[in-house]
Amino acid sequence: MSQAAPKVGDTKIAVVVREDLAVWQKLNVTAFTVSGIAATVEGVVGENYRDATGNEYLPMFGQPVLVFAADAEKLKRVHERALSRGVAMTVYTEELFATNNDEDNRAAVSCVEADKLNLVGLALRAERRTVDKIVKGVSLHP
Repeated sequence: MSQAAPKVGDTKIAVVVREDLAVWQKLNVTAFTVSGIAATVEGVVGENYRDATGNEYLPMFGQPVLVFAADAEKLKRVHERALSRGVAMTVYTEELFATNNDEDNRAAVSCVEADKLNLVGLALRAERRTVDKIVKGVSLHP
């Protein structure tokens, strides 16, 4: 699902993780969910980096990624708000911690209706005001 631009400076990337997860799980969810944005949004990733020695490094997002923490109820509300606004997002459900590959991940999500997903995290990118409305009431991760 590819999103047409607004320009990078006019948008925000937000990740929302369920606050009761173990630290390794929060990091895992964050890494996996932002990968969908990097893979599908043209121009959101910058140029390669190079150090003074000449070593080259892979590019990163050209804009900040804000990470929020929420309880299960608030996370569900964020998901519903994003869906109602037609904002593309990645989702990570609790079941994905037990799978070992992308095919099984997609199968685990595909058999559950949206309002019954056991969400532990999601990531989205949209215009700044839209993101602000979607994550309203959710705090930045401490």
